[in-house]
Amino acid sequence: MSSSKTSIYSALGANLLISVTKFVAGSFSNSASMISEGIHSLVDTVNQLLLLLGISRSHKEPDATHPFGYGKELYFWSFIVSILIFGLGGGLSVYQGIIHIIRPEALGNPKLSYIVLVLSILFEGTSLVIAAKEFNHVKGDLGWWEAIVKSKDPSTFLVLFEDLAAVIGLVIVGVCLYLGHLLNMPVLDGVASLLVGILLIIVSIILARESRSLLMGEGVARETKVKIKALVDEVNGVVSVPEILSNYLSPNEIVMIVMVVFRDDMTSAEINAAIHEIRSKIKEKSALVKFVFVQPTDHLYLNSFFPGRSSSRSDRPV
Repeated sequence: MSSSKTSIYSALGANLLISVTKFVAGSFSNSASMISEGIHSLVDTVNQLLLLLGISRSHKEPDATHPFGYGKELYFWSFIVSILIFGLGGGLSVYQGIIHIIRPEALGNPKLSYIVLVLSILFEGTSLVIAAKEFNHVKGDLGWWEAIVKSKDPSTFLVLFEDLAAVIGLVIVGVCLYLGHLLNMPVLDGVASLLVGILLIIVSIILARESRSLLMGEGVARETKVKIKALVDEVNGVVSVPEILSNYLSPNEIVMIVMVVFRDDMTSAEINAAIHEIRSKIKEKSALVKFVFVQPTDHLYLNSFFPGRSSSRSDRPV
């Protein structure tokens, strides 16, 4: 699932168009929930810019200090985005909501707010459809949640979650704004802001969990390791493959270490030839594996290097 900027640019344009209008509408209608929505859109605008920065920096060429490249820049900036959603988006909205629940203020003319809400739903909805179509294209046959958990490209699901949260938040604000004026209950405006804040905090926690996992270093799925092991077992002279270690450097780059036990009677030349064949087979099988290190070993060495580690250990699905 490689990074694509289409959904990011569409979300950036939508949030840029409506963030200012939300603040203007919130000021004229004296609506805390509309101000919260303005904050939400402003934070989302910054988030899209940070994602674009992360994608750009992740493509930097390897150098002496980063021999494996800068692919994890995307994971770092995705984690920063989740923190911003939590702090600036969710935190400020919750604060605004609590203040206006404790001290509700008389609501102004809601007409401008309704206009902005309709336009916002139109723009955010369009961005959501684009993000959903793009994610549907990259997820293949996987289910939506399974694809999000297994995705190694946070830019695909970050925009999707942001747009979904934005549309749900707009619906919440619209309903509370209407009921607040209909029932003459200005406290509902604060309730809407609080609900939007809670929604953003929930989304930020989910995104932070996924981004953190990628930043900390996820490996390939257990089923992928099984396929690689079967591939290596076919190479002449291989006795067993006790362990395969891997790490995603970026959505499109994997570094892999294959621990291999060779026959005792093999010469150095035969082992080198087998290692070359193993590397070729793995890279031919998966274009994502950019670096393959084959470590000739035995079980005693493996147990001393990874005490208590079992080759049948179940890894987090990828």
